[in-house]
Amino acid sequence: MEPVFNPNEELVARYIETFVNRRAYTRQSDRPDPANGRHYYYRPRKKDSKDPVPLSAMTVRLHLEGTITIGLYAINPKTQRCKWVAIDADYEHALDDLLKLQWELRKDRVEAALERSRRGGHLWIFAEKPLRARDCRLYIFDLARRLKVPLKGAGLADGIEVFPKQDEVLANEFGNALRAPLGVHRGAGKRYWFYGADYTLEAQLNYLNRLKRVTEDELKQFVAGLKRPEELERQTKPRRPFSIIFRPHGREFRILEHVTAKRKRGRNYWTRCPSCARQGRDRSGDNLAISIADPRKYRCWAGCSKEMIRSALGCPIKQRTGS
Repeated sequence: MEPVFNPNEELVARYIETFVNRRAYTRQSDRPDPANGRHYYYRPRKKDSKDPVPLSAMTVRLHLEGTITIGLYAINPKTQRCKWVAIDADYEHALDDLLKLQWELRKDRVEAALERSRRGGHLWIFAEKPLRARDCRLYIFDLARRLKVPLKGAGLADGIEVFPKQDEVLANEFGNALRAPLGVHRGAGKRYWFYGADYTLEAQLNYLNRLKRVTEDELKQFVAGLKRPEELERQTKPRRPFSIIFRPHGREFRILEHVTAKRKRGRNYWTRCPSCARQGRDRSGDNLAISIADPRKYRCWAGCSKEMIRSALGCPIKQRTGS
């Protein structure tokens, strides 16, 4: 059983300064899905308006205590910049690849912190001041290509994932969240610490604060003359807002508020089907097609019904009953 910490205001403020780049967040479910035992992430919403609940210092405190577990978004849509870049690897020999990347980053005088995870690890890089997400991604993609480290989604089922996963996000978008460090993973029931420091919140934050931050001038040098790989362009083309096609009044279901389109092909966006995910399927993340012209239209090509998809998202279709 993991110990419960009682972080003071200073530790909470330091954590926010280090990791929080916008007030949107996700929360890991306290109870597992009865179908597969997984703890899924969701965006908490206000009961009265259904608007997302903004991240507060109290929520961060609960995360550090171990009472809840949150996920954080890298990009601030107002600036398209991020405070940190995280490389997520959760496949066989993932730690070997992360250590290889960490060693290569040191050659550029970039100090990266290695955090354990349930099936591998996360490698975190911090910025002196928020850096352009587009340049951060280009730098890491080029580094992985040179080291022959596999990139998930580039024709491979296993490989590293780079957060932020987009070059930019629109004002009403979120991108992809990553489990916030130093909390308790609900499924594993344990904390995953950073290597290099004692296993206390203060020691961990002190260690992270001592790491050299990447400056904007350094990043510009790293990416100068680099050609953007084709798979990076495919993943990061900005998407237009969809509000114009919906009725201005009422709260009809909008699937793009619950899933993030991973790629665009033909007339559709493609992403992982939530119902398939609940059953441990669709690992390639492309079973669900969402119409670009009218995202109210969506279909799982593995045969999941809309009722199943809505149920997996926690937004079941209301059944009409007789009077």
